[in-house]
Amino acid sequence: MGNIRLPRGVCAVVGQVLRGSHTTLNALFESAGAPGPPPSLSHADKWKEWLFRAGMDPSVDSLAVLGNVLEEFMDAAPNEFSDDFEAWKTNRDRVVNVLEENGFRYYRGGRVLPTGQMPEAPPAPSHSCGPAVPSGVDDLLLILLKGLRRAMHPLTHRRKGAITMSFSTEYDVQDLLHALLRPWVADIRPEEFTPSYAGSSTRMDFLLPAHRLVIELKFVRDGTHAKKIGDELIIDIDHYRRHPDCDALWCVVFDPDHLLSNAGGLKTDLEGKRLTKDGTVNVKVLVP
Repeated sequence: MGNIRLPRGVCAVVGQVLRGSHTTLNALFESAGAPGPPPSLSHADKWKEWLFRAGMDPSVDSLAVLGNVLEEFMDAAPNEFSDDFEAWKTNRDRVVNVLEENGFRYYRGGRVLPTGQMPEAPPAPSHSCGPAVPSGVDDLLLILLKGLRRAMHPLTHRRKGAITMSFSTEYDVQDLLHALLRPWVADIRPEEFTPSYAGSSTRMDFLLPAHRLVIELKFVRDGTHAKKIGDELIIDIDHYRRHPDCDALWCVVFDPDHLLSNAGGLKTDLEGKRLTKDGTVNVKVLVP
């Protein structure tokens, strides 16, 4: 759509309703396409200024940035019976009102458009048989892993009377991934041991023997753990390349609070074919 100046009033309200640490919101704005580096300002001023800069940068689609920043806040409502619901609803209404006052409207899915302009309809499916079947296991894993957060949403925001599920540990996320894989992959072997390396062995999260592929999922617990993820994966890679059924290793780093300071550097350092006298494994790193 191109660049549209974002009114300071819009930027101010959005900056006020967003919640999270500097690290969390830095990651959100960067992934949303906001032009960096982040402004060196206090938490109270940083986010509104960053949005305003996006609206002044001719190389940026400012409404796309705004929509991406707002999507999770606008679409992921807290449980309506929780203590947070009324505050969220009040803040969501503030965003809707300030957008309308300035000639914009928010549409579900992270789309902000000028008032009167409707979002494009999704392309019609080529057949009526539902989603296309993934072309291979790599395609399947990309779909499932990139969709982990969306898969969690209906389970963490359940109707009245249902037990709300949480995904606050590595085992929680592993169980969800296991459930998503089962309709597609017949033979999934969780927690199989690797051959001993340097006097120890380790448990694989998931071995898919028919595809000669291992999935290792790491859950970033806190800032200290975030700094150790790379070292943990290096040790895991040394174990996995000795396993006779492991030609490919998918290292999945689930970082719910966006604590990784350099996810791109982690991918660059670890991805690719790792070859030694003990064996070869092709490593892929994904931070969904």
